[in-house]
Amino acid sequence: MDKSWIKKPHTSGEYDQGIKEFINFAFRDELENGEIICPCKRCGFKKPQSRSVMYDHLKCKPFPKGYTIWVHHGESIGETSTISPISISNIVQDTVVVDDQMQNMINDAFGVEDHANEVPIESNAEKEKNASQQRYEEAKEYYELSREGEKPLYEGCVKYSRLSFLVKLYHIKCLCGMTNKALTMVLELLKDAFEFANIPNSFYEAKKTITKLGLNYEKIPVCPNNCMLYWGNKEDEERETCKICNTSKWKSKAKVGAVGVSGDGNNRKKVPATVLRYFPLKPRLQRLFLSSKSAEDMRWHANDSKNDGMLRHPRDSEAWKHFDLTHPWFASDPRNVRLALASDGFNPFGMMSTNYSIWPFILIPYNTPPWEMILMSIYNL
Repeated sequence: MDKSWIKKPHTSGEYDQGIKEFINFAFRDELENGEIICPCKRCGFKKPQSRSVMYDHLKCKPFPKGYTIWVHHGESIGETSTISPISISNIVQDTVVVDDQMQNMINDAFGVEDHANEVPIESNAEKEKNASQQRYEEAKEYYELSREGEKPLYEGCVKYSRLSFLVKLYHIKCLCGMTNKALTMVLELLKDAFEFANIPNSFYEAKKTITKLGLNYEKIPVCPNNCMLYWGNKEDEERETCKICNTSKWKSKAKVGAVGVSGDGNNRKKVPATVLRYFPLKPRLQRLFLSSKSAEDMRWHANDSKNDGMLRHPRDSEAWKHFDLTHPWFASDPRNVRLALASDGFNPFGMMSTNYSIWPFILIPYNTPPWEMILMSIYNL
């Protein structure tokens, strides 16, 4: 049997035909609904899967290139074969996913189920003429990020993938208040000391990968006197001065070192005088329902049966119960989101002695258990 397709690009027709032949060979003695171990990187020759799921896995994840004699799927090793049982064992070990938790986080971020059978690849997207460009870009991002989660930090490393290392490093940056410049210097040092490691050269490069996991914010220019936002319609977005007080939208050259025109006459990017960082609420609420675990937590307030008269959660309060009686249409669906609004340093009329430049507003979902509410508050801060 020709197995040259194993080394072909997994978007090619030869590869597609090859995995179909492999699945037919592997399932030749199985019933229609039977399951056998899957050789993909996620399953690592450990998890049994059905025909359809195995096809989806091998379509999205490359077939193990060293697995050319399918001993785990019924093919016998010939007498003249140069492949030893030890080599086959090494192939199996190399196929195991470096960080399964990281892959689960990627799946949650993009709303993909465990076997990722709904993730289209490029060849399918080209054939599917009616598929939207946005969905294709999301699928492409998912696939690229999934590959990042499978790349080992260095050859032979099984504890960290490149993505998990960057995420943990970024977590340390946030907890310790490191500047972007400081983290760039750390990455440069690590890159210089460990040339064999798959480490980006700067924080800018690392952030391009990490931001695909999270939910970004929008930067909205604001009048320095807080008269208006340069946002909402094209006319306001393109304005150079405030329509109320006529103040310039941009920082002056004296403050930013001749921003606008450089000494050699080249134009530079203008910097807004004041910026509002807007974190859209809708995609963040959607994210809570993309993961099966957090989706279950969002129904906890209604599904948890413990009701002993003690006040342990806002749902035990009289105000909550009164709201449910007043708005039964809202209370009938436990997935409806109840939010608490908290703020710090908000000084809209300048009546306080402290003049804050940052006014954070935090929304806490009351649907979740108390321990989850605390964690969400910490992460938002």
